[in-house]
Amino acid sequence: MLGLFIATIVIVWVAYMLSQKYKPQGVLLTAGLILMFCTVAFGIGPVLPAKQSTGFIWFDIFDAVRRLMSDRLAGLGLTIMSIGGFVRYMEQCGANRAMADLSTYPLKLIHSPMLVMMGGYVVGHVVDLFIPSHAGLGLLLMLTLYPILIKAGISKLTAVAIIVTAKFTDIGPISSNAILAAHTAGLDPVEYFVTWQLPAVIPAIIVVGIAHYFVQPWWDRKEALNAPAETAKSETKKAEEEIPPRIYAILPTIPLILVIVFCPFFIKSIKMNVISAMLISTVIAMGFELVRYRKIRPVLDNVVTFFDGMGKQFMIVISLIICAETFGMGLVKIGAVDKLIQLAQSAGFGLRSTVLVISAIMVGCSFLMGSGNASFFAFASLAPKIAANLKVEPVLILLPMELTSGFGRCLSPITAAIVAMAGIADVSPFQVAKRVAIPVILGLITHIITLFVLFL
Repeated sequence: MLGLFIATIVIVWVAYMLSQKYKPQGVLLTAGLILMFCTVAFGIGPVLPAKQSTGFIWFDIFDAVRRLMSDRLAGLGLTIMSIGGFVRYMEQCGANRAMADLSTYPLKLIHSPMLVMMGGYVVGHVVDLFIPSHAGLGLLLMLTLYPILIKAGISKLTAVAIIVTAKFTDIGPISSNAILAAHTAGLDPVEYFVTWQLPAVIPAIIVVGIAHYFVQPWWDRKEALNAPAETAKSETKKAEEEIPPRIYAILPTIPLILVIVFCPFFIKSIKMNVISAMLISTVIAMGFELVRYRKIRPVLDNVVTFFDGMGKQFMIVISLIICAETFGMGLVKIGAVDKLIQLAQSAGFGLRSTVLVISAIMVGCSFLMGSGNASFFAFASLAPKIAANLKVEPVLILLPMELTSGFGRCLSPITAAIVAMAGIADVSPFQVAKRVAIPVILGLITHIITLFVLFL
């Protein structure tokens, strides 16, 4: 019970510090170290098994973190960094812009504002598969899709709400949350995407879209908003940027095509991992750049953006994963997780009850943090232990944890993507959060029901 008491105090401290906008990496790392120091100080248990011990129990704390860093950097970390490098290169060469422009072009031919709005929602979800960053996707769609929505006669708040919900879940085999979930569950990212993610989110995507169709016009009438009071920001920026060749639109799709085609579902004789797919796709993109510029120097010079993107992913995502898992390891070592499992058993919690509690926690944490990554990374490492206690596959715990974290992020007015998009449209992030609340909550309820029907 002592371990649970200490863990509760530390968790409250973590929640408070994150609510005060402290960087989550420092907060989670410190919390994890405190928990492990308390584990040793109060004789609750060892941090490392005897065979792995450094010989000095206090040094074992830091060696445990070292082992965690080594494991993550060599496997999961390199995968996520390679994705970040490729995405950054796609931004540099303008391929993301070309794909977004091409995807949104058919919307210019539609004259019904409501059809344009729903078409924009669908386009956003399609492009989402190729751009794993919520903020990156949002800003790209503000550049390409937003002006189209405004010109069609859609209010600014409705347009931003549609774009925000283009990524209310992190799906796809190149999403960092999905990769971590698949890795923790011992699944191939494509298998996790096709077998688990898609069935779990498609009904929610449909419900959110239908909700937008009715809710956004209602909000416009209620707030007496009429459409085209337009923002010149995104259109001006759009005009200033060099538009790449349209054929560049295929480049962001190549990694996804490679990992899907050469997976156990299709071609089994050839193995393709995400890292190799990113490297192959980058080399292909370099070939396109060489043809475009007919000069070797800019092509070779721009390759550095790939490694720049890798470094940014380490700084933003991998560091967060390591620090979050240090926090999770601290909770395990101090015995808090085991105690909570015992309490859940005594309360008669089954799989469905556990999923409901976990989903509520993830939505709440994501809402308070303004980040789906931070909340999911903090608790993902605990899923296998919870699953083992319930005698179920880890994916049945990881799937709702990962997906519901995205719902909570879209409800938060402090989410970086929402703040950035609201700034471009010159509206309040709180107004945006209010606009997406009903569709996202209905989508969340649909998602939980879908999980119960299909998997639980």
